Amino acid sequence: MMQAETTLAPAGATPDPRAAVIADIVGSRRLSDRAEAQAAVLAAFAEAERQVPPVVPAWATVGDEFQSLHAHWAAAARSVLRVGLALPGGVELRFGIGEGEHVEVAAPVEGEGGPILDGSAWHRARAALETAADRAAGAATAFVGEDAALSLALDGQLLLRDHLVGRLRARERRLAAALLAGRTQAQAARAERITQSAVSQAVSRSGIRELLDLDAALEAATPAGGDQA
Repeated sequence: MMQAETTLAPAGATPDPRAAVIADIVGSRRLSDRAEAQAAVLAAFAEAERQVPPVVPAWATVGDEFQSLHAHWAAAARSVLRVGLALPGGVELRFGIGEGEHVEVAAPVEGEGGPILDGSAWHRARAALETAADRAAGAATAFVGEDAALSLALDGQLLLRDHLVGRLRARERRLAAALLAGRTQAQAARAERITQSAVSQAVSRSGIRELLDLDAALEAATPAGGDQA
């Protein structure tokens, strides 16, 4: 598939402020079936995008990388949490989120992958991905934006969120994913074949409640129409 390469924008192109996402599979060379893992990643992105619509849906590039584009950094932060929770066991992603200008140099060609993109959002997303790779051996998320104060605040928040998610057990991850998707505790309990009381206890004990509160705060920080353009 064609990678969204960094290419000079044509004269007269108007860059738009966006939040670019670059993700790569952790330890992809150790996977027994990389094609199956890539399909699982795209399925996880698709699930997240049903809840937090992107400007450009995720596509696979080269080197086990994936890219997507959101209208606002808060939407991108909400989306990558859902992607990570939707992944099957044994598959992990690192995420770099970059805020800045976005220019589409060439539209996607059917059967040949995603568009060719350029702009500071993509450069910053690449820098954030490198930070995420240095930050942890496994799944990690980092953010680089235009404003230094925002970058410091959101990147620190993502670091703590990753720590919390990394401590969740398999069932707790499924519960978090279900509740983030808008299901009730009763619905989540039926899916897990446990009592609603057990779900409530897991939400309070594991930190899922804090994940839900943070997600609600990020949703509130997203401007009207900022989850999709």
